[in-house]
Amino acid sequence: MVESVTSPLVIDTSGEDIQGEIVRIREQGRATLVELPGGVQAWSITDAALLEKLLIDSRVSKDAGQHWPAFVAGEIPPDWPLYLWVAAPNMFTAYGADHRRLRKLVAPAFTARRTEAMRGQVERITKDLLDALAATPAGETVDLREQFAYPLPIQVISELMGVPESLGPGLRTCVDGIFDTTLTPEQSQANYMEMYRILGELVALRREQPGDDMTSLLISHRDEEEGTQLTEEELVGTLLLVISAGHETTVNLLDQAITALLTRPEVLARLRDGSVKWPELVEETLRFESPVAHLPLRFAVSDIEIDGVRIAQGEAILAGYAGAGRDPQRHGATADEFDPTRENQSHMAFGYGAHHCLGAPLARLEALVSLPALFERFPEMTLTAPVEELGTVPSFISNGHHHLPVRLGE
Repeated sequence: MVESVTSPLVIDTSGEDIQGEIVRIREQGRATLVELPGGVQAWSITDAALLEKLLIDSRVSKDAGQHWPAFVAGEIPPDWPLYLWVAAPNMFTAYGADHRRLRKLVAPAFTARRTEAMRGQVERITKDLLDALAATPAGETVDLREQFAYPLPIQVISELMGVPESLGPGLRTCVDGIFDTTLTPEQSQANYMEMYRILGELVALRREQPGDDMTSLLISHRDEEEGTQLTEEELVGTLLLVISAGHETTVNLLDQAITALLTRPEVLARLRDGSVKWPELVEETLRFESPVAHLPLRFAVSDIEIDGVRIAQGEAILAGYAGAGRDPQRHGATADEFDPTRENQSHMAFGYGAHHCLGAPLARLEALVSLPALFERFPEMTLTAPVEELGTVPSFISNGHHHLPVRLGE
C-alpha cells in the first residue's frame, strides 16, 4: 500500500452523514486514502473528472480474483462485510472479455424497447400502491419509503425476474443485508449464505417451471449451451446482481425525490405550473443525492498516474458517486444546492463507462411514472417530521432515509 501523508479516513459504516463525510474526504485531495470495514484500505475518488478517467481506463478492473493481491492471497475472508461486492461471479465483478460476455446475456432484458414495454406494468403497480395508500384513515401518518418507494421497484424487478411471491420477503431481507455495512462478520456471512439458498430455490423452481421471465432465460443460456456461456455460479451471481441492484437504487431515488419536493414547496409549485419538468427533477435528484454514495471496489491492474494522482498496482479504488455529483469543480458554487433548472445536471449515479448500469432506463421510467402520479393523487401531502429526523439506512453504500413519514392530506 502506498504511504499516505495522513492516516486513512475511517469510513462511517452507519452512513449517518454521507454528504458531510464526503466533504471531509474531498478536503484531503482528489484521491483520498480511506479505511473500510475490516481495516481494508482504498482510494476514495470524489473528483468527477478524475473518476470519469479512472472508470474508462483499461488499467482499472473490478475483478478481485485477478487484480486484488489481498483477495488472491486469501486475506479477504468470506465473512468480510463487503465480500459479495467483490466476490460474486457476475458482470459487476468481471473484467474485459468476461464482462462483455456476461453483460451481453443480460442486456436484452433492458433494451429501450423492452423497458418501454414495461410502462403499463409500472403504471399498474403504481396505481395499486396509490389505491392502498388512499385507504389510509384521514390524518394518519404513513411511511412512504416502506409503503411506496420500496414496494414499487421490488415488484417490478420481481415480475421481470420471475420471483414468486413466496420468496419475496426473504430476498428483501437479504438484499437489505447486502447493503447494510454495519453487519458483523458473522451476520454478513449468514446473510450471504441465506441469499444463495434463496436464489438456488429460485433457479430450481424456474428450471422445473420455466416462464417468460429473465431467470428462465438465463437458465436456458446455462443449460442449452452446456455451460459454455454461463456457469452455474455465474447464473446465481447474475440473479443476485440484477435483483439487488434492480431495486435498491430506485428505492432511494424515489425516497430522495419525494423528500426534496416535500421540503422545497417552491420546486413542487414549479413542477405543477410546468416551469420545471419531471425529467429535470429526476436528474437533479440523482445528482444531488446519488442513490449509491460509494461503490466498492475497483483495482489498479498496473501503476496508474493521472492528473498528478498515483495509484499503485493492486490498490483498491472506491468510486465516490455522491461526491462526484456535488463536485464544485464540476458544478460550481451551487453544487450543494438542489436546482432542477441548473444547466449542467451531469452525474454518475448509474456509474460510468463499461459498467454503466443496464437498468438505468428502467429506474428512470419507474420514477417518471410513479412520482407525478403520487403528487397528483395526494396534492396536500406533507412531511410529519423534520428532515434531520428521518434517519438513514445503515450503509455507506446505499443513500436513503430510514423512514419517510407523511400525512397524505387533511
